[in-house]
Amino acid sequence: MAEQEESRATAYTTLAPGSDFRHELEIRRSRFITVLRRVPDEDAARALVAELRKEFHDARHHCSAFVLGPDRSIQRSNDDGEPSGTAGIPMLEALIRRETQPGVSDLSDVSAVVVRYFGGILLGAGGLVRAYSESVSAALDAAPLVQRRRLRICDIAVAHHAAGRLENELRTAGYVMGAASYEPAETILRLALPDDQASIDDAVERLAAMTGGTSELHLRGTEWVDLQG
Repeated sequence: MAEQEESRATAYTTLAPGSDFRHELEIRRSRFITVLRRVPDEDAARALVAELRKEFHDARHHCSAFVLGPDRSIQRSNDDGEPSGTAGIPMLEALIRRETQPGVSDLSDVSAVVVRYFGGILLGAGGLVRAYSESVSAALDAAPLVQRRRLRICDIAVAHHAAGRLENELRTAGYVMGAASYEPAETILRLALPDDQASIDDAVERLAAMTGGTSELHLRGTEWVDLQG
């Protein structure tokens, strides 16, 4: 899965989890039905195209584009019979150029398919480029998005009698806490940090201050999580 690969990026934006998002435009009698889906890999992205070919079997075109991975290293598009460069590439550019916050374009793990029902009026190459780009952009304007961040999972071994107090202090300090586990001789607290050295160094210093240097931060693996709110 693309999101599980190690990457330079430690955060990116994607669709909020849930059902596909759909949006429709009519441009000079042609219907442009855009479907957006959050996808983990190329197989899932292509599966959306196959599903929509069955659902909209009488449509003339099922054009597609997708971008995958925290670094957005996988980018594909398909014109599906429209003149070369007039559908898939404009759709892809609408995805990769989407600003998710001022000056930041980091949308990924998204597949977009635009189903076109031809309305009898030729749009020309320029008109098609604008129509497919506008279709995806309009869908993204209304689609729910969420930031996804890579977190470093850490363990802290602490005496049973001190575990509750330390966990409360860590929560109060704003750390994301996981479920604790209880060993015969100690409690293992688990927390998640932004996966960067500055955040880890700060946590090490805070933990030393909270415990008088009696507990250490043990770095484990990483997990990608959706940030809420």
